[in-house]
Amino acid sequence: MPAPGLQCANIEVPLDYRNPHGKTIQVAVSRVLTANPARRRGVLLINPGGPGGAGLAIASQVAQIFPASVLEEYDLIGFDPRGVELSTPVTCGLPPELQVTNVPPYARDAADVARQAGVARDVAARCGSSATADILPFVNTANTARDMDRIRAALGERRISYWGVSYGTYLGAVYSTLFPERTDRIVLDSATGTHGLDVNASRLFGLGMQIRFPDFAAWLAARNDTYGLGGTPEQITAKFFELAARLDQTPVSGVDGSLFRLVTFDRLYFDVRFPELAGIWQALDAAQPPAASVLAGQDIENALAAQLYVACNDNDWPESVRTYQRNVAVDRVRFPMLGAAAANIWTCAFWPVEPVEPAVRISDRGPTNIMIVENTRDPATPLPGALEMRAALGHRARMVTVDQGGHGVYRLTANVCADTAVTAFFADGRLPARDLFCRRETGTATLAGQRVPGWLDQIGP
Repeated sequence: MPAPGLQCANIEVPLDYRNPHGKTIQVAVSRVLTANPARRRGVLLINPGGPGGAGLAIASQVAQIFPASVLEEYDLIGFDPRGVELSTPVTCGLPPELQVTNVPPYARDAADVARQAGVARDVAARCGSSATADILPFVNTANTARDMDRIRAALGERRISYWGVSYGTYLGAVYSTLFPERTDRIVLDSATGTHGLDVNASRLFGLGMQIRFPDFAAWLAARNDTYGLGGTPEQITAKFFELAARLDQTPVSGVDGSLFRLVTFDRLYFDVRFPELAGIWQALDAAQPPAASVLAGQDIENALAAQLYVACNDNDWPESVRTYQRNVAVDRVRFPMLGAAAANIWTCAFWPVEPVEPAVRISDRGPTNIMIVENTRDPATPLPGALEMRAALGHRARMVTVDQGGHGVYRLTANVCADTAVTAFFADGRLPARDLFCRRETGTATLAGQRVPGWLDQIGP
């Protein structure tokens, strides 16, 4: 539900923009007014990622972490993207046992991929016969970007500024490509590649975990007196594989080796989750139920369904099971921690419809007004995707690369170099003359209040 103090409204948008006078759906929008109306520059739209992440309450949450120099310049605008929560929500009719994650399980061999293909085919059939199957083909990133432009028009603005995190970077890049002259100041934080969440982005999760895990291994090894899981990073890495193999043989409280790998990946997003992850490891090592829940504690059916609608409609995924079996065989060796899950078969292989339009080709046509910010050790959207996005945007963009781990940069860590660059751009329109590299700053990998804001739980897979 929206947070107290937000101004909220619904707007009507076409279900299918090729038929603008046909069926409409609703998009829920929120606003927090600028802290200083005399300085107001315009509006700043925000998307927390996903796809499938709700954004109606995010304007009030961001108002708590953004600096005054930015809050004075903009009305903050949140919205639930089409298909999500209060914006004509979609469903796949998933039973509770399928409401875990869209990332496939770790495949030990080709037979595991074939078994997962059966699950993926079943989920795709459920989506295609669900209560919202009639709007299924039209929930995609391009239409969400068009909805954003309807929000701009409804607010009476000539242009919009934007901050998108994770998948929200792809949405921002698509908007900037479709409506280049209606963009003001665009920040893409923790960027995907130029196709959003597709088969290649999924495979990058394997790389992401491989490059991020050493941060956790060093942290945990330094606390061996507390957790007793190993005194060196090498011992922590060995413990990971030992636990995964043991749990495959003897699961603990429903946690097998595949779920253990995925839970570890999830908790690597933010340093402040390291103690929780260490506690989960410690309990599982002792064959005890973890004190922290390893599964989502709420109904996530809409989020999972909306993610599938967008990911499967945006791109034409490979449909051959053998393709995924080959990918798994390669990535199990390249990225042994998670590669055989990240390369496994998704529901999108059996999606009941073909994309209604080609994927938007990210373009450098338009003004120079985009900043990409990216951590070097991002588990979810690793650096190669951001570099691909940077190359596609060309002269339009500058990139700030930060030598640290985790998913999310601006105001989510305390890297002064990166925060200063983004704040200067939002507040004064100052882009660096060239791409910028920010060194790691000791003790910066924390979030305000030592907790993860609720909306950030939505930015992963």
